[in-house]
Amino acid sequence: MELQFFKDFDFTNFWNESSYSVRDYIEPFPDDELIASVEEELGYKLPASYIELMRLQNGGLVEKSCFPASEENSWADDHIAITGIMGIGREKTYSICGELGSQFMIEEWGYPAIGVYICDCPSAGHDMVMLDYSNCGKDGEPEVVHIDQEDDYKKIFLAKDFETFIKGLKSEDEFDGE
Repeated sequence: MELQFFKDFDFTNFWNESSYSVRDYIEPFPDDELIASVEEELGYKLPASYIELMRLQNGGLVEKSCFPASEENSWADDHIAITGIMGIGREKTYSICGELGSQFMIEEWGYPAIGVYICDCPSAGHDMVMLDYSNCGKDGEPEVVHIDQEDDYKKIFLAKDFETFIKGLKSEDEFDGE
């Protein structure tokens, strides 16, 4: 597959290949029909960079799990952490249309309905990372934001787009211990 977005990105040691990741995150590669049906169900056009990554591996736990944050949050004062990236599908617990996917977080946990939740966090639902369509509309290029349920669903801007977010993920050891 010819890469359009991640040409210069080294995916060596990016994904965590644990049995938990295989069991609860990794979906089969999405075809155009599945992508269209998921977009229709969620009401948003998924970014091409997210689709490209999911065609390399459709969801999973990540080794580089931290992203710098400009504001203090319930996780740390200088970064957020994710557990995994939700794949495009409905079969796995942690896929964007799965049992604990985007709609579940909106309907059951009261998260704002302003986009698609794509990353869960180590807090077991108390914060999430999402594609935020507030500024671009349902068909535009969403920003990536952190939503902190523990702080009245406070929104913290992380990255201008999904590709920037993925390329900006860092290892936990790059941040000072709390």
